[in-house]
Amino acid sequence: MNLKKQDILLGQEIGSKEEAIRKAGEVLVENGYVDADYIPAMLEREEIVSTYMGNFIAIPHGTDDAKKSIKNTGISIIQVPGGVSFAKPEDTEDKMVFVVFGIAGKDGEHLELLSKIAIFCSEQENVIKLVNASTEEEVIELLSEVE
Repeated sequence: MNLKKQDILLGQEIGSKEEAIRKAGEVLVENGYVDADYIPAMLEREEIVSTYMGNFIAIPHGTDDAKKSIKNTGISIIQVPGGVSFAKPEDTEDKMVFVVFGIAGKDGEHLELLSKIAIFCSEQENVIKLVNASTEEEVIELLSEVE
C-alpha cells in the first residue's frame, strides 16, 4: 500500500455519510487518482449497497461504470474522531464510522487494497489506533504493517 501524506485527512468533522463520501472522493481527485465524475459514482454506489463494513469503518468506491474515471489506483483516508453515521433511515443498527477509506482501483488492483484494509481493520484495536493517530505518518506506519 503506497500511502502518501496527502492521501490522509485527520480530525475531520463530518455531518453526513454523503459528505464523508464526497470528501473521500475529493482527496482521490486532488491526488490525481480519479476524474471528478468518480465522486457521483461513489454516492451512487452507496445508494445501491452500503459501503459500511463494520468495526467503525466504511470503504466508499465507485460503481463499475465509473472504472473509466480511474487514472491510477489510489486510496484516501478520512479520520472522523466524532464519527459519522452510515445508517440508512430503515436501519436498526447505528453504523457509526470513524475512518473512511476511499478507494479507486485500476485493473483489479483495488482488490489487494481492500484485502489489506479488511485484514487490518478486522481487529477493532487497529481501527482505534487509526482513530487516535495524530499524524499522517502514524497512519502510514500503522497501515504499512499490513502485508
